[in-house]
Amino acid sequence: MTPAQTGTAVAAVLAISALAFGFWAMLLVAIFMVIGAVVGGAVAGRSLGRTVDLRGVVDALRGKRTSS
Repeated sequence: MTPAQTGTAVAAVLAISALAFGFWAMLLVAIFMVIGAVVGGAVAGRSLGRTVDLRGVVDALRGKRTSS
């Protein structure tokens, strides 16, 4: 899909969720779309132009590593 088609599809999904369920449901759908894009990119080995170090993320969540 081209970026224009992807943007149109995302806008359509958000508009339908906003009309059918309200603002907060639309916000929740948008958050899940972003999470899905990040997880999908991590699984595919790429994420928005950068790779994600999943081991580093897990270590940070467990407190073994800090972000600073």
